[in-house]
Amino acid sequence: MLDRPAATRGKIAHFREQLAEQRWDDHRFYHHSLVNQSLHFISASTFLVAYAVLWRDPALAALLGWGVAMTSRQAGHFFFEPRGYDHVNDCTHEYKEEVKVGYNLVRKVVLMGLWLLCPLLLLADPTLLGIFPPHTGMMQFLEHLGLMWLLLGVGGLLFRTVQLFVIRDVETGLVWAAKIITDPFNDFRLYCRSPGKLVRQAIAAKSTRLG
Repeated sequence: MLDRPAATRGKIAHFREQLAEQRWDDHRFYHHSLVNQSLHFISASTFLVAYAVLWRDPALAALLGWGVAMTSRQAGHFFFEPRGYDHVNDCTHEYKEEVKVGYNLVRKVVLMGLWLLCPLLLLADPTLLGIFPPHTGMMQFLEHLGLMWLLLGVGGLLFRTVQLFVIRDVETGLVWAAKIITDPFNDFRLYCRSPGKLVRQAIAAKSTRLG
């Protein structure tokens, strides 16, 4: 029988293996486009700034996270990532969407729809059912909106984590939550060279046309 420290080390090692697998699947299935990778680098950089100001100004962190980081991140997936047959991984887009652990494109449409609904709800009811005092200017409106978006982000993370507890298992949900929280650090490291590659690719393509 394994002693407790050895058993704990085994669980930690397995957790790390699952985290690495989820990260690898996400990269190889959903980040073929250099434009998408470059937008993820912008997203990761913005999220890291948001993390830095989160405890001092949570509303500003959420405005940065949703207004810049999430929009650039999801624009890369929706508009630039190829949807045809993936010859590199020998699978269809439909297959990738079906096996996606986290938010696939359909779930992302719902999540981004809720994001767009937040300012409309706040305009329709400035107190948001009595939660906020009525905003008296644009800055206070943005502060309240940021807090709504922060709640949406935390809620979206917790909802999918608990859903994975039910449809998969607890470890899968916890691994996915850890992946999402640490994605900005991983994406920054993984895609920091993508903008330069994209520029060089564009220059090479222009030189070919001119030549």
